[in-house]
Amino acid sequence: MAGPRVRTAPDGIVIIDKPAGMTSHDVVARLRRVYGTRAVGHAGTLDPMATGVLVLGIERATKLLGHLMATTKEYEATMRLGVRTTTDDAEGEVTAAVDGSRIDDGDIARVIRGFTGDITQVPSSVSAIKVGGVRAYTLAREGVEVALAPRPVTITSIAIRDIRHGEATTDVDVVVTCSHGTYIRALARDIGDALGVGGHLTALRRTRSGRFTLADAMPLPTAGEPAPSMVPLRAVLEREFAVAQLDAEEAALVRNGMRIRSGEAPGGLTGLLDVTGAVLALAEAERGYWHYRAVFPS
Repeated sequence: MAGPRVRTAPDGIVIIDKPAGMTSHDVVARLRRVYGTRAVGHAGTLDPMATGVLVLGIERATKLLGHLMATTKEYEATMRLGVRTTTDDAEGEVTAAVDGSRIDDGDIARVIRGFTGDITQVPSSVSAIKVGGVRAYTLAREGVEVALAPRPVTITSIAIRDIRHGEATTDVDVVVTCSHGTYIRALARDIGDALGVGGHLTALRRTRSGRFTLADAMPLPTAGEPAPSMVPLRAVLEREFAVAQLDAEEAALVRNGMRIRSGEAPGGLTGLLDVTGAVLALAEAERGYWHYRAVFPS
């Protein structure tokens, strides 16, 4: 029987300022080479056109990614009104164009306000959502017509930064704060459609993912450059979740997969530490016991 896998890199979260022209998987592949490990993943895809905050987990910290993914995101975006594309962004082919230069600024602001709150959104046909086990963008590239179901998202706010009227289009710079799963491309498309001229996204930069911002982000290293600085696993738990320290007996039970009582535990996800501060698990208190959402073997 094979023994436990030997970890070759430290455990932690790396925040990269993703450059344009790369997929999120390209960034993962680069960091796998930099850290010398296959255990690298990301907490939320950014399209190749997009830049900004990409949260990546290394080694045991990959177990946190699903929980870090379900956080509030913030984006700076530019919507171009008057042109529709096959991908709802500037990388697609133009499918329709009308004069979008004469839209009243007040109408733009009114329509945008209508897209805040809890809404339903049909993702772009070139999104990464799986249809019958195949990514929607793969089907779209093969010429298969993809019809995705509407899904609920929450748009906390859309702040207009600038409106620029051109010869045939209008560009609107916005800052969007939203839930995980929101497609900003689809938002640009739908706002344009609500204004009667169509629209698409020409620029997108993620400025925040959960509590991680551009101030935390590092440039993606090139070949031969040192590995970017990492937020250690324990520091991530302390930053993103509540934490609770267990005594030696409780820690031993957790390491052996046994349930333990939670006592007067705070609500929500909680990082469990042993007396030395080592990370044991991410858990949630239910009916007086800790229920493990992720465990971190030594």
